[in-house]
Amino acid sequence: MSLFKARDWWSTILGEKEEFDQGCLCVADVDNSGSGQDKVIVGSYNGYLRIFNPHPVKPGDEVQPEDLLLEVQLREPILQVEVGKFVSGTEGLHLAVLHCRKLCVYAVSGTQGNVEHGNQCQIKLMYEHNLQRTACNMTYGPFGGVKGRDLICIQSMDGMLMLFEQESYAFGRFLPGFLLPGPLAYSSRTDSFITVSSCQQVESYKYQVLAFATDADERHDTEERKLSSGKRLAVDWVLNIGEQALDIRVVSFNQGASSVFVLGERNFFCLKDNGQIRFMKKLDYSPSCFIPYCSVREGTINTLIANHNKILNVYQDITLKWASQLPCIPVSVKVANFQDLKGVIVTLSDDGHLQCSYLGTDPSIFQAPKVDSREINYEEMNAEMKELQKIIREVTKTQDILPESEKQRDVTVTAEVSPDLDEESQAIDSEVKAGAVPSLTVKITIQSRVKAQKPCLAVCVQAPLAVTCDQFVFDDFEPDSSETVVLSVFLKENCSPPELEGTCMVSYNIPTELNPEGIPRVSQCSFSLPLKLVCFPAQPSKAANHKLTIDTNKPPISFVTIFPDFVDPSEGDQANALGFQFLTGSKTTLLASKTSQRYRIQSDQLEDLWLVTKELIHRLQEHFKKQNCKDFACTFSGSIPLQEYFELIDRHFELRLNAEKYQELLSERAVQFRAIERRLLTRFKDKTPAPLQHLDTLLEGTFREVIALADAAEENQANMFQAFAKLKSATHLVIMLISLWQKLSTDQVAILEATFLPLAEDTQELGWEETVDAAVSYLLRTCLSKSSKEQALTLSSQLSMPKDTSRLKKNITLFCDRLAKGGRLSLSTDSATQPAAGMPGLSEDAEEETKTHEL
Repeated sequence: MSLFKARDWWSTILGEKEEFDQGCLCVADVDNSGSGQDKVIVGSYNGYLRIFNPHPVKPGDEVQPEDLLLEVQLREPILQVEVGKFVSGTEGLHLAVLHCRKLCVYAVSGTQGNVEHGNQCQIKLMYEHNLQRTACNMTYGPFGGVKGRDLICIQSMDGMLMLFEQESYAFGRFLPGFLLPGPLAYSSRTDSFITVSSCQQVESYKYQVLAFATDADERHDTEERKLSSGKRLAVDWVLNIGEQALDIRVVSFNQGASSVFVLGERNFFCLKDNGQIRFMKKLDYSPSCFIPYCSVREGTINTLIANHNKILNVYQDITLKWASQLPCIPVSVKVANFQDLKGVIVTLSDDGHLQCSYLGTDPSIFQAPKVDSREINYEEMNAEMKELQKIIREVTKTQDILPESEKQRDVTVTAEVSPDLDEESQAIDSEVKAGAVPSLTVKITIQSRVKAQKPCLAVCVQAPLAVTCDQFVFDDFEPDSSETVVLSVFLKENCSPPELEGTCMVSYNIPTELNPEGIPRVSQCSFSLPLKLVCFPAQPSKAANHKLTIDTNKPPISFVTIFPDFVDPSEGDQANALGFQFLTGSKTTLLASKTSQRYRIQSDQLEDLWLVTKELIHRLQEHFKKQNCKDFACTFSGSIPLQEYFELIDRHFELRLNAEKYQELLSERAVQFRAIERRLLTRFKDKTPAPLQHLDTLLEGTFREVIALADAAEENQANMFQAFAKLKSATHLVIMLISLWQKLSTDQVAILEATFLPLAEDTQELGWEETVDAAVSYLLRTCLSKSSKEQALTLSSQLSMPKDTSRLKKNITLFCDRLAKGGRLSLSTDSATQPAAGMPGLSEDAEEETKTHEL
């Protein structure tokens, strides 16, 4: 029981999946019982009208059937309910219900119950007004100083104030400069209407000015406006609050002072009758609703403000006096009197949680029982202590990140890739220009050993590959249950993928005794896609611009054995040339030497060599592994194709420069476009418009330039994506060639990949060039350094886009030279020694020193 939690006196849930808003709650003695006991009237957007008479036997009791006096469906959404003196000839209270296109006024009468079901209410329609415009909200009061009755003012969605003198329609007026409707209130002290316009200004209009202004029905008729005797609608006073308002309340608890309260999105204002600010309070939360009420201190006003953090704050002017926790976020709050209990707080949430609560706490009648005095048994305490220490030691033993029990995970996910392509392709919106884009089915199975809550499966493949569905949400897993989903992978973008791998990840919650909502866990697995998803067999090509030779220590294997899915079996063992036609149009040829232990891969594009080379080495390793041959090895003795690699880097960097240029030009043209718009708007608003002086032609020309620049920037973005995919493929190839050339270990290859492939995606803020340059410079300064002077060089702590790629290409060249002369990759600080102590040639050392100092 918390002192700072609103105590539940009476609460209920209204309907199922109904919606409520600010005007849907009203508190008043609507049935004119004369007892002074308020009733709670609630209307919903689903058209239900309910009247409650809360009277629990004990605070917090469940709702009794007799608490509901009336429930009726009016078949139209209820925007607002109000209680006032709306019927002529009587000063009794009546209920006004505002619909979208209708205003209805009902008489509510109570009937005495004859059985234990309690009292009931009946409603009788007194009159209704069909509205010609869609209503937004309404307010009421003694407009014009009338006595003993209330008039109604309705604000429409297009800015018209419609005033009704009870059973008859009086007049309608359009608000000047209207854009969007705001909250509306009536001040009886000044006889004026107060609202907040879309210009974020509090505006006040006198009723007399509204009454004598030009009729709304005549405002579009110029001739009739000239003949009309009415005046132009003028605002009484204006106050700019700089934000949109949520609600407006006008209060006057005594004859001496009247205040206008405005609740903004971040501030709370109290204004005088003339629009001057009496005080304001900056709120450090997002408010949802408020209501002012009288204060126990002379000259002050208390205010209840609820926020989206489910907190109800009580302010005395600007001083926070109390704060209480609510069970939900209210959209409307009222203060009512029930059963001689004054000041009950009534709140309504948008999903229908209606609660009557009070602040403070209940007196506790609990008394702690006396503790039985007994002697301490030290032997039992020692035995229990030893047992607990044993448990603690077992738990705190040093172990792996995953303990032994985690080897059999609670939830496991496996992916099974189909060996054959889909008979009917599932490719969706593919941009590949090939005739038919194939797809491949992947079957993913999730098995759960325990109860798992909120399971969600995410399937990820790197662009330009795509999947037919990448997100799956399941119901809670029961113990020893499984789920299976099937999806297809295909090539979507018109470029070859740098990787043929995918990842499946399942997130779920495991509930525990201490945490019923569950502890978040993740299980994942990877899967590999076959090469035939992105290419198909073709005739080998003899000529090519780029060639690579891979040496092995075993005799060449027939392509029929290692590439059965690409070779026609009719060719037999004589097939020593194999062609791969990629879906994007390029071709790669694979040749096996008849006299030596070599394989040649050739293509017109450097990046197209990567997937075929990787597939060749992988299939050779698998073939010899099945034959229990453990000494098989591949080597590369040629030169690293750095110049061709640098061309791809320059192409990618050129597109990044173009993207920056397009962004600058777009910004300039947008500024020019807005400046022309402002000048045109000034001309159009002028009472005596001046000639346009070809501003419209200039506006149209600027608009066309903006569209052309946007199209060019979009095309450049697509080209940059393809260039980055080619760059990643070539980078994978260079890493593989360096690892075969220097016979690097798995850890060293991982350092190479982290250095040259740091980004999954390329952006203008963080690009590939500056990231790789920083990583290569770090390796040259640490594990590949030649002297302590190089280790003392400091790197820039801020990554920014370079002016050109000369420094990056120079560092990559120096990186390969250091590896060729004995340098070894390592991330430990002890390895930053002199790796090239036996480097031949003093002139080469001096040249490298010069290169290093240029970094």
